[in-house]
Amino acid sequence: MIGSRPRRADRPDVAFARRQRARRWSRLRPVAAVLAVAALLGGGAWLLLESPVLGVEQVEVTGTDLLSGATIRAVADVVPGEPLARVDVDGIRARVQDLVEVADVEVRRSWPDTVVVAVTERSSVAVVEREGRIRGMDEEGVLFRSYARRPPGLPLVRISAATRSEALAEAAAVLRALPSVLDGRVAFVVVRTVDDIAVRLRDGSTVVWGSAEDSGNKGDVLAILLEQEPGGAAVREYDVSVPGQPTTRS
Repeated sequence: MIGSRPRRADRPDVAFARRQRARRWSRLRPVAAVLAVAALLGGGAWLLLESPVLGVEQVEVTGTDLLSGATIRAVADVVPGEPLARVDVDGIRARVQDLVEVADVEVRRSWPDTVVVAVTERSSVAVVEREGRIRGMDEEGVLFRSYARRPPGLPLVRISAATRSEALAEAAAVLRALPSVLDGRVAFVVVRTVDDIAVRLRDGSTVVWGSAEDSGNKGDVLAILLEQEPGGAAVREYDVSVPGQPTTRS
């Protein structure tokens, strides 16, 4: 209509103001997006690291026989309600690994609320009589448990009061290297020093081993000697202390 005023939306000042707002918003949109992401990340970080919503509710222990789950939990010392993300798994591992019965341990988080402690206990390969007690010895020569009586099938390691842990480790290496033909035939192992180890068989014969050095070759040589003398009936001593020059004595 001639002489009528333009609609507000069509007025130049209104259109200009709208364009100005649009330009400001286009400049502010990346900032707003960053602030939104930061808020989300901050909320997520708080939820993970501070909130009790994802706190520890239980400690699951696996792989134990000698040790009880209660013992492992006490040593692990996990604080109930502590945010799972903040749990010091390395510290837990170190504390549990200090238990003499433990050969290895794995600690992990199981979301949303559990710490899993997977224990591998030591296993006896022989027994040692020390100070009137029968102790189980593992494949590393570690004395880690007690027995009321000697278990059948485990060889005895005889030591003196002066025998050091290094010598027990050597004896364990010798036991690992014994050929399978001797399974069940070992009566005991005599450990005098790290360089003076001998194996007594149940038939009364003796294997002079020396040190644990080159035990793999010594085991192979001993297997050949035993095959040459079936059952070892005529041989009273096998000397493999120098595996390149083995000897036998009747």
